[in-house]
Amino acid sequence: MSDATAVAADEPEVPDIDLPSDAFDAVLDALADREPGDSLHFEGFSVARGAGSDRDDESDEDAPDEYVLANGDRQTGLSERDLHEALDDRAAAVTDWYAFERVVGEFGPRRAFLRWLEDADGATVATRYAALDEGIERAWGELKITATVTDRGERRYDVRHADDAGVQIDELDAYDDPLDARELVTLDEKGRYRPLKTAPSLAGGWVFPDLGPRDAYEAVETIYPATVANWHREREGELDVTHWRETMARQSGIYGVVKTWDRGEGHEHVDWVEEACCDDSQCLKRREWQYDDETELDVDGGDGVFPCREPCSVVVSAARKWTRLESEQPRTYEFELTPSEKEQVEEIIDAVADGRIDEIREADTKEGANRYRTRFLRAKRFDDEGNLGGVPTGPDEEDEE
Repeated sequence: MSDATAVAADEPEVPDIDLPSDAFDAVLDALADREPGDSLHFEGFSVARGAGSDRDDESDEDAPDEYVLANGDRQTGLSERDLHEALDDRAAAVTDWYAFERVVGEFGPRRAFLRWLEDADGATVATRYAALDEGIERAWGELKITATVTDRGERRYDVRHADDAGVQIDELDAYDDPLDARELVTLDEKGRYRPLKTAPSLAGGWVFPDLGPRDAYEAVETIYPATVANWHREREGELDVTHWRETMARQSGIYGVVKTWDRGEGHEHVDWVEEACCDDSQCLKRREWQYDDETELDVDGGDGVFPCREPCSVVVSAARKWTRLESEQPRTYEFELTPSEKEQVEEIIDAVADGRIDEIREADTKEGANRYRTRFLRAKRFDDEGNLGGVPTGPDEEDEE
């Protein structure tokens, strides 16, 4: 490594990078679009087109373009060949510029996300390239994304389920088309349809082992639609949040009934909906919507890296059902349950609500939601019609009339 690519003592050594011809040609094209003296900046140095203006002999008006390299000291009168050699000594910084300016391009969510993956806005080229050489891992929902760099400074990305971290590629189903992810997110590991793409139920067993920057972004956005876009809007201070009341006011048809669920009782019912649907255990988004512009919900919005800007269709659909159920008048019932049976009913509800039923072993009858123990409770307490044997103690007769 030449002195030009030496790094500070507190920075790691940059891996050997060969400057590809397309990156060098991109530098020449960028300089050709600039006025002489208008520098193109890289980390630690800059390059400008001199057009012979720095030479003492100004008689040769047809002299070819010459280049100026500023890196603390100023080198002038560089030929294209000289410039190529100089930039080859600084290939890491040049390929870093090329990767984001030419390969990724636009200043938007894709560029911001790919730079975030390798902390490009906080770490130096030397630090990042050394880390990329080993592989930089980032989590995005249930995904593990690993960014690496080739000896030509090209970014490559491995996208897989976090549960498959460390699994060899040949042990997984490998894909190279990011649109193949549409099939991977449709069903959970039990073959059940996933209506909510940000639910923590993404099945594993697959990998996109060698994606370029644009394809990596497309794969992530296909698996978790609009999450990068909304994450970027939030970072830019432009996330447009639509709160509960505004969302429900837009509902019509069979969903219009949800608008009737404000009965002067505050927003307690919305807290119940949010606790049921928007907890981290149910959705990987971080809820940013509230009851309205002035009223926050009492339930925590979660810790997800990407924000939720409005109640989703799953929340609206569930709220419609609960609106109808909550319109029923409460009644009081008297049941005979032993203290252990009361605790068992509570344990069954908790296990179902938390999705832990499959974790309870058939032989573990200490668990209240154990299948055999639950069947015993049903056999003991249900009547021949399958009803929990209880006695109404409320004003049932008046309600029925």
